[in-house]
Amino acid sequence: MDALSRREEDALIKATKARALKECDPVVKAFADCAEGRTITVAWACKEKYKAVQECMLEFTGAGPMSVARQEYLRLRNEQQASQRPS
Repeated sequence: MDALSRREEDALIKATKARALKECDPVVKAFADCAEGRTITVAWACKEKYKAVQECMLEFTGAGPMSVARQEYLRLRNEQQASQRPS
């Protein structure tokens, strides 16, 4: 079976986003530092830093990386199921 259940898909998305935030931490921190103490002006004062955060997150959560993560998850799940089957 090469499909994920909704619960598995949600867990995979959550784990991938968590990894992306960890990998993009310096970029996110730079944006947070820029946004600190600002309200409306954050929209234009930190525009480039926000764009950098989006690009970094997309690098880890875009269609390509999600497809790779999904395939790896399926591979591991299938290996686990195969090892649990009686011989």
